[in-house]
Amino acid sequence: MSARWADLGLLEAGGNALEYGCLGPATAKAPTVVLLHEGLGSRDLWRDFPARLSTATGWGVCAYSRAGYGGSDLAALPRPLDYMTREARVVLPEVLNAIGFERGLLMGHSDGATIAAIYAGTVKDPRLRGLVTIAPHFFTEEIGLREIARAQQAFDSGDLRSRLAKHHGDPDNCFRGWNDVWLHPEFKNWNVSQALEDIGVPVLAIQGAEDQYGTLAQIDEVERRCPAPVERVVLPGCGHDPCYESPDRVLMELMRFCADLDPSGVTPGLES
Repeated sequence: MSARWADLGLLEAGGNALEYGCLGPATAKAPTVVLLHEGLGSRDLWRDFPARLSTATGWGVCAYSRAGYGGSDLAALPRPLDYMTREARVVLPEVLNAIGFERGLLMGHSDGATIAAIYAGTVKDPRLRGLVTIAPHFFTEEIGLREIARAQQAFDSGDLRSRLAKHHGDPDNCFRGWNDVWLHPEFKNWNVSQALEDIGVPVLAIQGAEDQYGTLAQIDEVERRCPAPVERVVLPGCGHDPCYESPDRVLMELMRFCADLDPSGVTPGLES
């Protein structure tokens, strides 16, 4: 089930037309959560989570698909090895301006969490009140690289390509733009942890204890380097996608975090 977007269409950012969707209160009336998807995700692959999030917090929720994903323009391939930094510093500022972002937080999953954290640490944006990182990556780990290699096999000889084709206009552009970078020999030395040292807003760091793409060393790094307050949540029995595998627990954490950031906001609570 996908979110029922009240406002959806295309916006221009980074020289591409990107699909977006917003629901809940308008950006001028309440804080907004901006969702940044994972390496094979999209606007609509958040499923019903955006609607549930808006109901739980009383905040508006907006999501978009990066170039190469969903119904957005295709990405130029091969992607540069610093593509997440470029997304954070070049594309995301234009996305936020296009949706009329006035105050709120960034919430990213996997690659999206990395992009959100780089933005929070390198772009001084007074509109940003908080950051949520879910299963982030700040440096490569063998566990993740092995899983990404397995994904390549599933795409080349399994059913992954046909499954991606249901959600992305060009599954090859989507998959190769992500997989080829992560498996590039020079990417093993990739590390963007330094960006964490300049994050000046509260951070909620969530990770599944059974995450197959990364260890808890990733959120250890958030706690160690970030000078702002960091709340750490480790979900037992949960893998790489907490919003899908443990949505009720994630929503409870977000409801509390958002209420702390904006005590005057409306927080109606979870659905009964």
